[in-house]
Amino acid sequence: MATFLFDKIIFGPVKSRRLGVSLGINLLPVKRKICNFNCIYCECGWTKNIEEAVNKLPGREEVSLALDMKLSEMKEKGQIPDVITYAGNGEPTLHPAFPGIIDDSIILRNKYFPKTRIAVLSNATTITKPKIKEALLKVDQNILKLDSALDSTIQIHNQPRVNIRASELIENLAGFNGKVIIQTLFLRGTHNGKVVDNTTQEEIGAWLKAIERINPSEVMIYTISRDTPEGAALIKVPMIELKGIASLVNSIGIRTKVSG
Repeated sequence: MATFLFDKIIFGPVKSRRLGVSLGINLLPVKRKICNFNCIYCECGWTKNIEEAVNKLPGREEVSLALDMKLSEMKEKGQIPDVITYAGNGEPTLHPAFPGIIDDSIILRNKYFPKTRIAVLSNATTITKPKIKEALLKVDQNILKLDSALDSTIQIHNQPRVNIRASELIENLAGFNGKVIIQTLFLRGTHNGKVVDNTTQEEIGAWLKAIERINPSEVMIYTISRDTPEGAALIKVPMIELKGIASLVNSIGIRTKVSG
C-alpha cells in the first residue's frame, strides 16, 4: 500500500527522474490526497472523501510566503534549483487560487532564480477552464497526463471521479498548440480481477495517433517506481520497452524523455 505523501507546502529540493533538481510545491493538505483521479498506480494512495479536505488547503499568501522564504534560503546557500514544480498530494489545479499562485511564483522565481523553470504536473481534467489554461500557458513546463487514448483503459487506469472522454481530452490538449508536454505512465498488471496493460499494440497505436494530433513539445515516458495502492498486482515496464515506445514517438518528429 502506498504511503508516500508530502507533509509540507514546500518540499525538497529533490532529484527528479524527469526534471532535474526540483523544488516541489504541494497546494493540497499535508498527509492527505485530493484528486479527481484515483489512479491505480498513484504513490499517494487512494483518493477518499475529497470534499472533507477542501477546507484544509493552504491559502495563496501562505504558499507565497513559504516559497519566498525557501528561495531566499537557497539563494543564500548557493543552491540553484533546475525547476520549481507544482505537484504534491494530488491534482494541483484543483486549488481555487491556482492561477494567482502561479502568478506569485513567477514573480518570486524572477526575483531569486530567473533561469529556473516553473513546471506543473497535472492530470489535465481542468484545462477546459479558461483561467486554468491561461495559467498553464504561463509556465515553462506545462506537463499534462495522457495514459491512454482509449476510454476503457482510462476508466481502469485512472479511475476518474469526473466525466471524461478520451476524444475530448485529446482535442483539449491539442488546443495548447504545442505548448504542452505529455506525460504517460506505462504499466502492466491487474486491478479488481481485470488485466491492465497500456503497452499493447492497440493501445500504442491509438496513443501515437493522439500524440500526433496533440503535437506536444515533448513526451515524457515512464513507469512505476514507488509502491502503489495495488502493491504487487502492478509491475514495471522494462526500460528496453519504454525506449522502444519512445522511438516510435521520435519517428513522428516529437522528442521524448524516458525514465525507468
